[in-house]
Amino acid sequence: MMAGRREFWGGRQVLVTGATGLLGGYLVRELLELGANVVALVRDGMSGSELKRSGLIQQVTTVQGSITDLALFRRIMAEYSIQTVFHLAAQSLVGKAKLDPLGTLEANIQGSWVVLEAARLAKACQVLVASSFKAYGDPVELPYREDMPLAGKYPYDVSKSCVDLISAMYASTYGLPVGIGRCANLFGGGDLNFSRSIPGLIKAALLDEPFEIRSDGKFVRDFLYAGDAADAYLTLAEKVAAKRELYGEAFNFSLELRMTVLDLVDMVGKVMGRPDLEVVIRNNASNEVREQYASSEKARRLLGWVPRVGLEEGLRRTVAWYSAWLSTDIKSPALV
Repeated sequence: MMAGRREFWGGRQVLVTGATGLLGGYLVRELLELGANVVALVRDGMSGSELKRSGLIQQVTTVQGSITDLALFRRIMAEYSIQTVFHLAAQSLVGKAKLDPLGTLEANIQGSWVVLEAARLAKACQVLVASSFKAYGDPVELPYREDMPLAGKYPYDVSKSCVDLISAMYASTYGLPVGIGRCANLFGGGDLNFSRSIPGLIKAALLDEPFEIRSDGKFVRDFLYAGDAADAYLTLAEKVAAKRELYGEAFNFSLELRMTVLDLVDMVGKVMGRPDLEVVIRNNASNEVREQYASSEKARRLLGWVPRVGLEEGLRRTVAWYSAWLSTDIKSPALV
């Protein structure tokens, strides 16, 4: 498979939005190793230090601009002869989405239709859209399956429901080669958003501080190592390129777990040899779905995709990254 993968990606012109995010870091690294020519759109105002920390500045072509600028995307498509777009950029913080719904809808929904329209006008371009389980909204039944209705209620969730419908519209109406990936909660080294459970928990443990849980600790979530998510999107792109019947199809990617936050505390404590991790339960979470987990059976059946890294091994790699990050002034240990 690796030989075929290198043949597909070698020399391929690829645009990645959200390249400096968690998933973007792993995906760009894989693309570079496979010989792709990567163009990364980074937001206006991103500092040189942020670009340097991301490891992108010497390895890929970077273009600064807004995700909602159609003229910019049309220029990028033409200037770099883009063949594949990985659209990962989004305002992804649930709390921020609640505080700034308009900014979230503009970034997530308008930003997505701009990418899709630019690809439609470019004619010879496929688009892989990063979605989320939150597109399903409150579950009528679990696990989530791809044929279930998209029914987000809260700002971030609604934005993802809309993006998935718009993406499928471009595929069915215009024949655009679009693939939609709905990933579980991603984790891995390189995520500096410590409001998320896993980086926040690991950092607190390394600094010997209590970890604050916003919920009652019993909210259920599913997870996926970021390296496996990168592999999932590469696989999806390859399959969409080969099979027209996959245009517009969505796929769940996850470890198919049912983990509460308290379960996660126990697992991280086990990995770190810290069974005494101190937690503070705030129980003040609002506008969040209580249980979210999914079946990845469709991805196994139609894409041949399975995760390679389990939760415990993924946490070991993640803990090692944060340990190195906290102990160095460079602040850019290698992703593993």
